[in-house]
Amino acid sequence: MPNRLLLAAAAVVVVAGTLTVRAQTPPVPPAPLMLTNASVVDVATGEIRRGQTIVLRDGRIASIGTAAPPFGTAPPRVDLGGRYVVPGLIDAHVHIATAAAMRAALESGVTTARSAGVSHFEDVGLRELVKKGYLPGPDLLAAGYHVRPQPAPEAFLDAPDLGDLMKGLTTPDALRRFVRFNLGRGADWIKVLATERAGTPDTDPRKQVYTESELALVVSEAGARGASVLAHAHGAEGALAAVRAGVRSIEHGTYLTDETLKLMVAKNAYFVPTADVVNDLAEAGGDYDNAGLQRRGQMMKPVLVETIRRARAAGVKIVTGSDTAYGPASMARVSREVLELIEAGLPALAALQAATSLNAEMLRLETQVGYLRPGFEADLVVVDGNPLERPRTLLDPLYVVSNGRVALDRLSFGR
Repeated sequence: MPNRLLLAAAAVVVVAGTLTVRAQTPPVPPAPLMLTNASVVDVATGEIRRGQTIVLRDGRIASIGTAAPPFGTAPPRVDLGGRYVVPGLIDAHVHIATAAAMRAALESGVTTARSAGVSHFEDVGLRELVKKGYLPGPDLLAAGYHVRPQPAPEAFLDAPDLGDLMKGLTTPDALRRFVRFNLGRGADWIKVLATERAGTPDTDPRKQVYTESELALVVSEAGARGASVLAHAHGAEGALAAVRAGVRSIEHGTYLTDETLKLMVAKNAYFVPTADVVNDLAEAGGDYDNAGLQRRGQMMKPVLVETIRRARAAGVKIVTGSDTAYGPASMARVSREVLELIEAGLPALAALQAATSLNAEMLRLETQVGYLRPGFEADLVVVDGNPLERPRTLLDPLYVVSNGRVALDRLSFGR
């Protein structure tokens, strides 16, 4: 018996050692790729450059142009047949918590996303798996748990030492500790609720939940550690308090006043209206399916559309966010949000910029993503029509590349 136990223990050591070696094996780097006969959309100017060749190497755009590609030996070629190429889309408001949801977002054309809150720091884990190359993108910026008066109960399973905060985040000390908790666990951004939610029947989205001084404390605590704050804010008073407090972006913003819009321009605060998800509130099925929420969504949608129009006229920077978990029932997508912004009065180029270059600027990633330029991350989407003339073509991507890896290839079906 002792010999058997010794052999069993040795086997466990061998297996454990094998698993350790396998876990440390780096993923295969993205293979070089050449995309020929591309119609490249310059999102800075709206210019369409036809007959372009895009060379991707080491996860980045190596070159774009009509000249012979550099680096000697040419990589494998993919003929795009004149189809249109745009930068990978950016979703500034997601609740992605699974690998399957990451795949759904990626196949919709999203190659960069900002989490707006999940449980158990799934966004941190997903971010790291993508960064290390073990999981297909999108690249994800994490936010951990919402800062709100009554935090999610599961937060205290992740941090039982904060159990005294289960009674609520209602004091300066509690707010500071909860912000530090999120950042200490790897969050890139902090999300705070300035008003109550629209997607729960027993809350009123117009109700302010934190004062300007409380919101300013959250912004200060996050900023001291290099993080910015996104504020969930539907109601007028809560949104104004959040902008005065210095948040980077206002999420939803249904009832923004002209005063708040003017202040957003002055303070360079961005607007993430998430208009498409209000359709989900207003209609049966989808992520929300409640008669009271349907009535609320039907009331809120025209108000939000008018707010977007006023924001555009005031010069507020508007960017795209879906406010979805990319689950099986989800309809909301960044491509649909582009259409919503156009319906609300944005020119097609401005709406596309909201999903690419301007969104990258809001995330402070404008030197890495959001454009098709040499040296930028190899994130791109191929569509069948000119998105500036036929923006609906963004709903049906034929080819998606994220970090130099092909995530979706439906080109053969498009011929």
